[in-house]
Amino acid sequence: MADHLWQAEPGQTELDESEKLDLIPSLITRSQLNEYELLNTANARDWAMSSSVQKRVDLLTDFFARELHRKMFSSVWKWAGKYRTTDRNVGWEPHRITEGVRVAFDNARHWVTHNTYSVAESAIRLHYHLVAIHPWSNGNGRHARLIADVLMVSRGMKELPWGGTRSDLLRAGTTRSHYIEALRKADGGAFEPLLDFCSGR
Repeated sequence: MADHLWQAEPGQTELDESEKLDLIPSLITRSQLNEYELLNTANARDWAMSSSVQKRVDLLTDFFARELHRKMFSSVWKWAGKYRTTDRNVGWEPHRITEGVRVAFDNARHWVTHNTYSVAESAIRLHYHLVAIHPWSNGNGRHARLIADVLMVSRGMKELPWGGTRSDLLRAGTTRSHYIEALRKADGGAFEPLLDFCSGR
Protein backbone atom coordinates (compact mmCIF):
# COMPACT_ATOMS: atom_id res chain seq x y z
CA MET A 1 0.00 0.00 0.00
CA ALA A 2 1.37 3.42 -0.97
CA ASP A 3 3.13 5.26 1.83
CA HIS A 4 1.49 8.58 0.94
CA LEU A 5 -1.88 7.14 1.94
CA TRP A 6 -0.67 7.42 5.53
CA GLN A 7 0.73 10.96 5.45
CA ALA A 8 -1.54 12.64 7.98
CA GLU A 9 -2.46 16.30 7.88
CA PRO A 10 -1.23 18.49 10.76
CA GLY A 11 -3.27 17.64 13.84
CA GLN A 12 -4.44 14.27 12.51
CA THR A 13 -3.76 11.09 14.46
CA GLU A 14 -0.94 8.91 13.14
CA LEU A 15 -1.81 5.22 12.86
CA ASP A 16 0.51 2.41 13.90
CA GLU A 17 1.27 -0.49 11.59
CA SER A 18 -1.28 -2.89 13.12
CA GLU A 19 -4.05 -0.30 12.80
CA LYS A 20 -3.23 0.32 9.13
CA LEU A 21 -3.82 -3.37 8.42
CA ASP A 22 -7.44 -2.98 9.54
CA LEU A 23 -8.42 -0.76 6.62
CA ILE A 24 -11.46 -2.38 4.97
CA PRO A 25 -11.60 -0.88 1.42
CA SER A 26 -8.69 -1.08 -1.05
CA LEU A 27 -7.44 2.50 -1.31
CA ILE A 28 -4.30 4.04 -2.76
CA THR A 29 -4.26 7.72 -1.78
CA ARG A 30 -5.07 9.85 1.26
CA SER A 31 -7.72 11.72 -0.77
CA GLN A 32 -9.49 8.42 -1.50
CA LEU A 33 -9.44 7.56 2.19
CA ASN A 34 -10.80 11.00 3.07
CA GLU A 35 -13.62 10.68 0.54
CA TYR A 36 -14.55 7.21 1.79
CA GLU A 37 -14.58 8.38 5.39
CA LEU A 38 -16.56 11.50 4.45
CA LEU A 39 -19.34 9.41 2.91
CA ASN A 40 -19.44 7.09 5.93
CA THR A 41 -19.53 9.99 8.41
CA ALA A 42 -22.22 11.82 6.41
CA ASN A 43 -24.45 8.77 6.71
CA ALA A 44 -23.69 8.60 10.43
CA ARG A 45 -24.61 12.27 10.83
CA ASP A 46 -27.96 11.66 9.14
CA TRP A 47 -28.56 8.75 11.51
CA ALA A 48 -27.55 10.74 14.60
CA MET A 49 -29.80 13.67 13.70
CA SER A 50 -32.84 11.50 12.97
CA SER A 51 -35.85 12.02 15.24
CA SER A 52 -35.70 8.46 16.56
CA VAL A 53 -32.07 8.83 17.69
CA GLN A 54 -32.61 12.34 19.06
CA LYS A 55 -35.29 10.94 21.40
CA ARG A 56 -32.86 8.51 23.00
CA VAL A 57 -32.01 9.01 26.66
CA ASP A 58 -28.43 7.71 26.33
CA LEU A 59 -26.98 10.39 24.02
CA LEU A 60 -24.53 11.56 26.68
CA THR A 61 -22.99 8.17 27.47
CA ASP A 62 -19.91 6.26 26.40
CA PHE A 63 -22.25 3.56 25.01
CA PHE A 64 -23.68 6.03 22.52
CA ALA A 65 -20.20 7.43 21.80
CA ARG A 66 -18.98 4.01 20.74
CA GLU A 67 -22.09 3.34 18.70
CA LEU A 68 -21.69 6.67 16.90
CA HIS A 69 -18.01 6.07 16.12
CA ARG A 70 -18.93 2.65 14.74
CA LYS A 71 -21.59 4.25 12.52
CA MET A 72 -19.04 6.83 11.33
CA PHE A 73 -16.25 4.43 10.37
CA SER A 74 -17.58 0.85 10.16
CA SER A 75 -17.21 0.75 6.37
CA VAL A 76 -13.60 1.95 6.61
CA TRP A 77 -11.93 0.50 9.73
CA LYS A 78 -12.33 -2.85 11.47
CA TRP A 79 -11.67 -1.15 14.81
CA ALA A 80 -14.53 1.37 14.41
CA GLY A 81 -16.30 1.87 17.73
CA LYS A 82 -13.45 0.37 19.76
CA TYR A 83 -11.25 2.48 22.01
CA ARG A 84 -7.61 2.50 20.97
CA THR A 85 -5.17 0.16 22.71
CA THR A 86 -1.92 1.80 21.64
CA ASP A 87 -0.11 4.86 23.02
CA ARG A 88 -0.03 8.18 21.16
CA ASN A 89 1.95 11.38 21.52
CA VAL A 90 -1.40 13.01 22.31
CA GLY A 91 -4.28 11.85 24.47
CA TRP A 92 -4.60 9.67 27.52
CA GLU A 93 -2.97 6.32 28.14
CA PRO A 94 -5.12 3.48 26.76
CA HIS A 95 -5.92 2.00 30.19
CA ARG A 96 -7.47 5.33 31.28
CA ILE A 97 -9.64 5.94 28.22
CA THR A 98 -12.84 4.17 29.30
CA GLU A 99 -12.88 5.96 32.65
CA GLY A 100 -12.02 9.30 31.05
CA VAL A 101 -14.81 9.12 28.49
CA ARG A 102 -17.37 8.16 31.13
CA VAL A 103 -16.32 11.05 33.35
CA ALA A 104 -16.51 13.46 30.39
CA PHE A 105 -20.10 12.44 29.73
CA ASP A 106 -20.98 12.47 33.44
CA ASN A 107 -19.71 16.05 33.60
CA ALA A 108 -21.66 17.05 30.48
CA ARG A 109 -24.90 15.64 31.89
CA HIS A 110 -24.28 17.55 35.12
CA TRP A 111 -23.60 20.82 33.24
CA VAL A 112 -26.78 20.49 31.18
CA THR A 113 -29.00 19.36 34.06
CA HIS A 114 -27.84 22.08 36.44
CA ASN A 115 -27.31 24.87 33.86
CA THR A 116 -23.66 25.14 34.83
CA TYR A 117 -22.94 26.45 31.33
CA SER A 118 -25.09 27.26 28.33
CA VAL A 119 -25.93 24.30 26.10
CA ALA A 120 -23.44 25.55 23.51
CA GLU A 121 -20.62 25.88 26.04
CA SER A 122 -21.46 22.47 27.51
CA ALA A 123 -21.26 20.94 24.03
CA ILE A 124 -17.97 22.67 23.26
CA ARG A 125 -16.44 21.65 26.57
CA LEU A 126 -17.54 18.04 26.08
CA HIS A 127 -16.03 18.10 22.59
CA TYR A 128 -12.78 19.48 24.01
CA HIS A 129 -12.51 16.80 26.69
CA LEU A 130 -13.12 14.03 24.18
CA VAL A 131 -10.45 15.43 21.86
CA ALA A 132 -8.03 15.70 24.80
CA ILE A 133 -8.63 12.06 25.77
CA HIS A 134 -8.27 10.98 22.11
CA PRO A 135 -10.07 7.66 22.63
CA TRP A 136 -10.00 6.46 19.01
CA SER A 137 -7.23 5.40 16.67
CA ASN A 138 -8.69 7.82 14.11
CA GLY A 139 -11.56 10.29 13.78
CA ASN A 140 -11.32 11.91 17.22
CA GLY A 141 -12.07 15.47 16.12
CA ARG A 142 -14.88 14.51 13.76
CA HIS A 143 -16.48 12.29 16.38
CA ALA A 144 -16.19 14.88 19.17
CA ARG A 145 -17.67 17.61 16.96
CA LEU A 146 -20.58 15.38 15.96
CA ILE A 147 -21.22 14.48 19.61
CA ALA A 148 -21.37 18.21 20.39
CA ASP A 149 -23.81 18.80 17.52
CA VAL A 150 -25.96 15.89 18.71
CA LEU A 151 -26.18 17.55 22.12
CA MET A 152 -27.12 20.88 20.55
CA VAL A 153 -29.86 19.45 18.34
CA SER A 154 -31.24 17.26 21.13
CA ARG A 155 -31.82 20.48 23.09
CA GLY A 156 -33.66 22.15 20.22
CA MET A 157 -30.72 24.23 19.01
CA LYS A 158 -28.81 24.51 15.74
CA GLU A 159 -25.53 22.69 15.18
CA LEU A 160 -22.40 24.67 16.04
CA PRO A 161 -20.75 26.60 13.15
CA TRP A 162 -17.22 25.36 13.97
CA GLY A 163 -15.54 28.42 12.52
CA GLY A 164 -17.08 27.89 9.09
CA THR A 165 -17.96 24.62 7.38
CA ARG A 166 -17.16 21.17 8.71
CA SER A 167 -15.21 20.37 5.54
CA ASP A 168 -12.84 23.26 6.31
CA LEU A 169 -11.70 21.38 9.41
CA LEU A 170 -10.77 18.25 7.46
CA ARG A 171 -8.12 19.79 5.22
CA ALA A 172 -5.07 21.94 5.81
CA GLY A 173 -5.91 25.62 5.72
CA THR A 174 -6.66 28.70 7.76
CA THR A 175 -9.82 27.38 9.43
CA ARG A 176 -8.17 24.14 10.53
CA SER A 177 -5.11 26.04 11.78
CA HIS A 178 -7.30 28.35 13.88
CA TYR A 179 -9.15 25.35 15.29
CA ILE A 180 -5.96 23.54 16.30
CA GLU A 181 -4.54 26.75 17.77
CA ALA A 182 -7.71 27.23 19.84
CA LEU A 183 -7.50 23.64 21.11
CA ARG A 184 -3.89 24.21 22.16
CA LYS A 185 -4.81 27.40 23.99
CA ALA A 186 -7.52 25.46 25.83
CA ASP A 187 -4.86 22.92 26.80
CA GLY A 188 -3.05 25.81 28.47
CA GLY A 189 -6.16 26.94 30.35
CA ALA A 190 -7.35 29.67 27.97
CA PHE A 191 -10.76 28.35 26.92
CA GLU A 192 -12.32 31.51 25.48
CA PRO A 193 -10.66 31.26 22.03
CA LEU A 194 -12.11 27.77 21.56
CA LEU A 195 -15.57 28.96 22.64
CA ASP A 196 -15.32 31.86 20.19
CA PHE A 197 -14.18 29.64 17.31
CA CYS A 198 -16.71 26.84 17.80
CA SER A 199 -19.69 29.15 18.39
CA GLY A 200 -18.80 31.55 15.58
CA ARG A 201 -18.28 34.60 17.75
